[in-house]
Amino acid sequence: MNELLSNISRWGVLIFIVTSMLELGLSLTLAEVMAPLKNARLIALSIMANFVLVPLLAVSIAKAMRLEGPFATGLLLLALAPGAPFIPKVVQIARGDLAFATGLMVLLMVGTAIDLPLLLPQMLVGVKIDAWQIEQSLVLLMLLPLFVGLAVHAKFRSLPAWLRSWLGFIANVSGFVVLVLIVVLNLQSVLKLFGTGAIFAGLVFIVLSAFVGSLFGGSDRAIRHALGLGTGLRNVGAALLIGEKNFNDPRVNVMVIVTAVVGLLILVPVATAMGRRTKNG
Repeated sequence: MNELLSNISRWGVLIFIVTSMLELGLSLTLAEVMAPLKNARLIALSIMANFVLVPLLAVSIAKAMRLEGPFATGLLLLALAPGAPFIPKVVQIARGDLAFATGLMVLLMVGTAIDLPLLLPQMLVGVKIDAWQIEQSLVLLMLLPLFVGLAVHAKFRSLPAWLRSWLGFIANVSGFVVLVLIVVLNLQSVLKLFGTGAIFAGLVFIVLSAFVGSLFGGSDRAIRHALGLGTGLRNVGAALLIGEKNFNDPRVNVMVIVTAVVGLLILVPVATAMGRRTKNG
């Protein structure tokens, strides 16, 4: 039964990522995605928040809370892996700047492919990372569908709205199914974390990461929401890929999963509240 659910979860992740990226590409133009990335100051702050301050946060939280080694490693993996594929979807819920969120996601995913192979072996002795494996996953599953959608949108500007709506519906349903299955499949491991401080550490990490991103977003509310949510959400797929290949202790990946789930459980309701406030204000 668990094997069946695991297979459904894996396919659900693939469906969610591909349909989300296609929907985004069909909703935006390349010019809209690239425009926010021309703001050098904003990009520099985004890089600083995601690749410098968030990893420092993870190390500081792990030391302050005296996390066991595997939990500290899992937290560090997430900290070094920004660029979650669902950033635009959550920012869309918050009515933030969707074009900036998409450009930010691409920037962070590319940065992750460079960042993880270079920094993690320096911070954790004995870790070897296949950079090409990470880059291949990011390109095939995320960037390729995104740019296919952008290309189709550029060629056929009058695409029916129902196509985007169906892609969005499939992405939302598959994302929800994956979230439920992740919790179900790892319930026993999650329950074992109670009393270790790991769950609380993950919660603090997510909240502070999102807060740092929001601070760096400037005065524009739509940009601030996008950068805050985009910094709080981490690339769990890339982190799990490294965890599975390099660490024998299952607690490393359990920490990655739990922190990622905690992040969604916190930031999706926050995004919903932001969206309602923006709509009414």
